[in-house]
Amino acid sequence: MAKTPEEIKELLSSSLFVEGQKSNYISISQKGDSSYIKYHCKNSPTQRKLENPEEFVQATAFLRLIIEYNYSPLNISVNESVQEGSSTKEADIIVYNDNNKKVLIVVECKKDDINERQFQVAIDQAYSYAHALASQFVWVTSGIRDEYFEIVEMYPVERISISDIPKKDGKIERYKYVKGGREPQPETKAVLMQKFKSAHDALWGGGALAPTTAFDELDKLIFCKIWDEKWRDNAPKTKGEPFAFQIISYAEDKDDKQNTKAKVELEKRIRELYEQGRKKDPEVFKDDIKLDKHKIYTVVQYLQDVNLSKTDLDSKGLAFQRFLGDFFRGDFGQFFTPDPIVDFIVKSIGIKKDWKILDTSCGSGGFLLHALKVVRDEADNIYDEEVGSASWKSYWHDFAEKHLYGIEINEQISRVAKMNMIIHDDGHTNIVTNDGLKNNYSIEIENRNLNFQDGTFDLIMTNPPFGSSVKADEVGYYKEYELFEKNLGITETKDRIADDNNKNKWRTSQNTEVLFLERCYKYLNEENGYLAIVIPDGILTNSTSQYVRDWIIEHFRILAVVSLPQHTFAHVKAGVKSSVLFLKKHPNELTKRFEDTLASIKVRVRAEKGLDKDQRTERMLELYKEEIFKYAEDYEVLMLEVENIGYDATGKNIKGSELNDAALQINVFISKAK
Repeated sequence: MAKTPEEIKELLSSSLFVEGQKSNYISISQKGDSSYIKYHCKNSPTQRKLENPEEFVQATAFLRLIIEYNYSPLNISVNESVQEGSSTKEADIIVYNDNNKKVLIVVECKKDDINERQFQVAIDQAYSYAHALASQFVWVTSGIRDEYFEIVEMYPVERISISDIPKKDGKIERYKYVKGGREPQPETKAVLMQKFKSAHDALWGGGALAPTTAFDELDKLIFCKIWDEKWRDNAPKTKGEPFAFQIISYAEDKDDKQNTKAKVELEKRIRELYEQGRKKDPEVFKDDIKLDKHKIYTVVQYLQDVNLSKTDLDSKGLAFQRFLGDFFRGDFGQFFTPDPIVDFIVKSIGIKKDWKILDTSCGSGGFLLHALKVVRDEADNIYDEEVGSASWKSYWHDFAEKHLYGIEINEQISRVAKMNMIIHDDGHTNIVTNDGLKNNYSIEIENRNLNFQDGTFDLIMTNPPFGSSVKADEVGYYKEYELFEKNLGITETKDRIADDNNKNKWRTSQNTEVLFLERCYKYLNEENGYLAIVIPDGILTNSTSQYVRDWIIEHFRILAVVSLPQHTFAHVKAGVKSSVLFLKKHPNELTKRFEDTLASIKVRVRAEKGLDKDQRTERMLELYKEEIFKYAEDYEVLMLEVENIGYDATGKNIKGSELNDAALQINVFISKAK
């Protein structure tokens, strides 16, 4: 598939291509909608289309040979004809010695999305060129993965896997990267996303591992990669030593085409990295690495050349998010609230840096990441010319580490959320795997985290699971919930039963989304915490849910109700018509007044003789309104219906989204609401 204008723009803005054009190693021109590249080298071929996926890779390899490996462009040919027996073929790149008499390196370039089998075919093709040209070295690259070989015998062609081709006038090194010396470099979003995808596909292997298992194992290795990159924090005394997360050559493998020694030692180093990381944060990954040495070796080939820690935060975050979205859109779609909806809710609320924020059903961590982005953008504006400084990082990193919290019941998705936060530079230690409906004491004990205290959160943003119910005989916590009681609601004349052991007090089951309303209430700040929650419309419209609406009125100031279109969650396999509630927790004293008022009204109505059921209901509502409006007379609710959310039922983007305007309205309304 041809590269998009966005991908070309990202490539040309990279330091490699900026230097390449500045030094006149290449020139880029535009003809119509197409970009063309001209190589200024030994054979100076004609201009070629940069949209071609292989050209993308070839241009990068050409510039790396000059800028990183110090070869002169006058000793490099691009797309040069090679005679193989009776046929003539075209080698992508050939590197010569100083007098252009001897071939040093043959480079074979392939598009970035080739599979494992195609890559092996490319290696064989490169060797046929190397044999015809009597080359010393072979470099096969897809831009996403690189393999290097030394040719020690030409007849027959004897190949030895090496860690890298030598620099000009240099020698073959056993490894490429050294801590504090030559380190892996940042990458573009497009390249990084393809690396994630290719590494996953290599693990999956068309069925060797289940796709979800392959994803889990890739997650663990990405964690190891980042841990290794942060050696200055994790192992500062190792400066000058080779990075662990890379291929290292061993003399024992000279006659072993399987590189067994290299694979055994690599596996050992990776498992050591994993254990080091788990000691510091046992919540990140509880399971051992399940891959064998061959699979580990393959993933490292894809990831060793990129520095995830130094890659631009937006680029790596978007790359990981895009990969997540593509991968989990199927059966796990319910764990991923669409970005436009997340962004809308975050903009509506207006995040404050000193807030403590929670998502009780955090899925992949979308709400937390968007909150983090708000604060990071603030840091960019405040520090302006000091972006990258210690003060700049402290501003948003402290927020990530100390103010963002998540609970996710699905362990696999919880790991995804943690990795999402790691990719975005921490905060992952405060994402725990547990049932978000359990009380805070259970989470303290089971997750060894003391930060999930009731009454301490300033904001909760969440999209709880719909359509399932919690059965009283299956959980131990149902008695902690008022909304599990029977005698609730403004029009319920019976008193609430005080005895928790009375079976008549409790429902046999309750919907999860209803219970999450109450769980969120308990977590919120004792005075005026905010809740933004996605709920099914049934809570707002069904007559059987009136008691839930009554409970909400007693416990929250309803700020805004935003009706979303039917298709909002259709592309992630959730077709329930939904709305977003924006609520503000009542001060405890006010909720107590609501409850006492209702209790006294019930006494009055029961004392009025001769009323039938309907009359009692009307009388209850009449008296309740009279009383509560005495201390809630300025009550106003912003009601909005959004029809265009920027995408259709398949998830395809469409123009004319109304979400930004709605978010602005809500933000202004909330700031003025008492």
